[in-house]
Order: sequence, then structure tokens, then C-alpha cells
Amino acid sequence: MTSGRAGARPGQASTRAVVVVDVQNDFVSGSLATATGADAARRITPFIRDARNGGETVIGTQDWHIDPAGHFAPEGQDPDYRETWPVHCLAGATGAEPHPELDAGAIQEWFRKGEYTAAYSGFEGHAAEDAEVRLEAWLRRRGIQQLAVVGIATDYCVKATALDAARAGFDVTVLEDLCAPVSEEGGAQALAEMAEAGIRIETSDRW
Repeated sequence: MTSGRAGARPGQASTRAVVVVDVQNDFVSGSLATATGADAARRITPFIRDARNGGETVIGTQDWHIDPAGHFAPEGQDPDYRETWPVHCLAGATGAEPHPELDAGAIQEWFRKGEYTAAYSGFEGHAAEDAEVRLEAWLRRRGIQQLAVVGIATDYCVKATALDAARAGFDVTVLEDLCAPVSEEGGAQALAEMAEAGIRIETSDRW
């Protein structure tokens, strides 16, 4: 894959990181499948391999629901797809696992969100191996300043993660060709909202 990234200088840690948002089975082919999720996963894999080879940090987020209050539609009722949703990404279930098109081995740390409440932003989550470790603090400790946000879905968790990252003071770029929206209209609206918030919208060859 050809990209414009220069990578870190020898002996110098990169200040750049890629955040891979919710590329999970249920969002690709399961109960909340997106039409282009599998394509996004296939494109993300070579990108994050290149990122790792260039010395950049790569982290992933997962929806990880145990009993997320009113996030799931009550049994026997249809979800409204705004506040309530079909059951998805249950902790430890196949639907919550990374989609096989994504090279999960390229992810250095996983952050999980939404165990007991609705959570859209990766910055609401904690490290899979340590519930006391939050994403912002983890990135700060490693000197990360610039974030590329990719994944699923553009109009929900990608948007929420990118906006929280910008509010926290990171230099944020969303790579639209490595994202999948729930709907084309929703994705376009989300990109416009993120751009208005000062987030750069680019394609992966510009990172």
C-alpha cells in the first residue's frame, strides 16, 4: 500500500496513532450490519500494518455490552435505531469479536465500552486488560498528539470518538475511505459535523 506517511525518525517515538473503531462481527455481518463494513475492514488491515511498520501506535475499540440499561430495545418491541437498538456485541460473544477481515494482531491495545450503559465514543471505554485505564490517559502517557480515526460506523461511534478526541485536544483526522456509515445520508452529515468541529476529513493516502 502506498501512503504519504514518513514514519518516526530512528530512535524517536511517533506521536501518531490510529484508532480503529468497532470493526466487530455484529457491525459487519450481524444484528447491526453496515453495507460497507466488510469493505472497510479489508481496507483497514493493510493500512494499520503499514502504520505499525512506520512506528505508529494502533489501538482498537469494541462495543462490549453486559447489561447496557435501555440501550437494547425491550423484548417484543422494535428498536427505534436512535436510542434503542437490537441486541448486539454481547461481551464474550462472537458478535463482539473483531471481524476476520481485520488483522486483530496489528492492534496493540483494545478498549471496551458500554458494559452497563450506552456508549458511543472510544473515550468512554477502558483498556480490556485494566478497567482503570482510560483511552485518553493511555494515549497521553505515550506522547500521542495526532490521531487518525477509522472504522464503524461513521455516523455513530466514529463520529463520537473523533469529536471526543478533538475536545480533548488531539489533532484529529478521520479517514473516510476507511469508515463505513449506517446510511449514506447519515455518514455525509456526520462528516460535515466533524469538519465543522475542526476535524480533518481525508482519505488514507493523505495520512
